[in-house]
Order: sequence, then C-alpha cells, then structure tokens
Amino acid sequence: MIRKFKSLRWTMPLLLIFGTQMVSFAQQGPPTGTPPGPGPGGFRPPNISVPIQSDTSRTLGTYFSLATIAKKAPDPKGFIQRWLVLEPIKKDITRNSIFTDNYLRTTFAADNFSDDFTIVPKKGDMVKLGEQELKWHAIDSKLFNFKLHRFSYAMNKPQNGILYWVVTVIDCPKEIKDVRMTAGCNSGGMFWLNGEEAVMVSGDRDMVVDNFSSEKLTLKKGRNVIRGAIINGPGMIDFCVRFLDSKMQPVKGYTISYQ
Repeated sequence: MIRKFKSLRWTMPLLLIFGTQMVSFAQQGPPTGTPPGPGPGGFRPPNISVPIQSDTSRTLGTYFSLATIAKKAPDPKGFIQRWLVLEPIKKDITRNSIFTDNYLRTTFAADNFSDDFTIVPKKGDMVKLGEQELKWHAIDSKLFNFKLHRFSYAMNKPQNGILYWVVTVIDCPKEIKDVRMTAGCNSGGMFWLNGEEAVMVSGDRDMVVDNFSSEKLTLKKGRNVIRGAIINGPGMIDFCVRFLDSKMQPVKGYTISYQ
C-alpha cells in the first residue's frame, strides 16, 4: 500500500503539468500567420485582415511602383508584375454569381476600349467609355499578384462593381513553344495573347494561382501582347498571370515592358 502511494506521488505532478500545457495550447489557438491550405491551382494567398480604409494616405508605394522604361524580368516564380492599367470602369454589379461565360463575353465586348486586341495604349492616354473618362497608368506590382482594389483606393477610384482592362508586352529572344498561360483572378475575367483568347475565368472565383490554364501556346520571337479584363462586384479584385512550360515549370526567359 505504501508503495502505491509513493508511485502516485511522482505520477500526479506530471499529470498536472501535462494538463496545464494542454489548456494553454487550447487558449492560444493555432499559430498566427499560418496560411490557408492550397486551392485547386496551388497556393492560395491569405485574406487581408486590415481594412483598406485604415490606410488614409492613398499612396501607391506600399504595393506598387511606377514602371520605368527599363525592361523588367518576370519574378522568380514567373509572374508578370508590370502592367498598363486603365482606371476602373464603374459597373452596376451587386452579385458575382452572374459572371457566366456569356455574360463576360457580352460585357467585355460592350465596354472595350479597342477592338484591336494587339494594340498597346500609351501611358497617360485618356479613354472615354460612356460618360467616364479614364486614364492609363504603367505600374509594377511589388507582389506576384496585382491588387486592383489597392490600386483603386490609391487612385481614389471605385473599389466595388468595377471592370479593369490591363495590357502588357513581353519580348522573347527566341520562339518558345508548348507553353500555357495560367491565370487567377477575383472574381471573373479573360486574357488574350497576341489577339487570340487564351484563358477564360468565369464564375464567382477567389484569386488562386494557376486556377485556369490555356491550351498549349507559342510565344513568338520578339514582341507578344497580353491583354486582360477583370471584373468584380462586391469584394476584393486582383489577378495574377504567368506562363508554364511543358514540365509545368515557370517560363522566365523574356523581358516585360509597357510599350
């Protein structure tokens, strides 16, 4: 009997310590900064926890820089960060579930700044669409994705119910065959390469890397023009684009410019 009590004398403190640690872990919850699990196309960026309105400076500097005439390489993972961006076209959109293929094609045709899908606007050009006069900006994103809602806020433009047009030019030193353009955007959009439709992103989507992919494409030697249209109702609006080779590795052997 005495031996049993001696055994409990050492066991009970260990049980108390273990129980205290478990309570502490439960109160703390999961580690901060843990990213969400991957989406169907790969890494899914974490949601922004700080409201845009907390930034009262309305400056581009946090997420963007003004593009220069020096050509730029894609980032280490192949994402295109330099874009000509037209100020947002205001649209009466109250829900994102309307973004079917047919809706996107009809809307982008009606609110198109040019029927020539290989044209490259000039930085500072003005465009009139309906009653709206909009300006083209040449912008580099500091991130792999382009946060259009942050751009809207910095420009003091509408952040919801908007359509964006974006254009960029990539210059290839040689022809690159059997590549795929991959894109993600929030919520719907389309992307074209050298005037031909490449990727359609329909439905109410979150921005997920490589969420949609084109058929096999060829990047021709020299100048290639990419155009994109991204649309959203309520919520954030952003996008990302890159090319993957036949082994699903990022294509990086080219330079990017806005002219």
